[in-house]
Amino acid sequence: MKTLWLAALLALPGAALDDIALEQSIRQKLGLPYVWGSSGLRAYDCSGFVWRALLDAGVLLKRTTARKMFYALPAARVEERGRFGTLVFFDQVHHVGILRSEREFYHASTSHGTKREAFGPYWQRLVSGYRRVAVR
Repeated sequence: MKTLWLAALLALPGAALDDIALEQSIRQKLGLPYVWGSSGLRAYDCSGFVWRALLDAGVLLKRTTARKMFYALPAARVEERGRFGTLVFFDQVHHVGILRSEREFYHASTSHGTKREAFGPYWQRLVSGYRRVAVR
């Protein structure tokens, strides 16, 4: 099973070893419940989910709110706005997730916990901006 998943991940455009570490970190957290103010290991809020996924992939950031994270990180370049690992902020920077692609992102939903979500019209109209963290 793991071999099939790894083969599928390696087929992602632009996938690199660091992307694989981040994807693995995210997948380990999917399906866990939302708890406001939590950053793991059994529950997450949106910024706690992003922080822990990045930390487990080797990226050290200060644990903070989505709003503070938005203002502390550099803006993503236009070509990075659909790239895996780019942070996407919603609802006047009160919510944050990690892009999987131009069509999907990962986040901690208040009603469904940590999940992969389609980046449909509802979410697109709530986008506040994108930030990029160097994963390498």
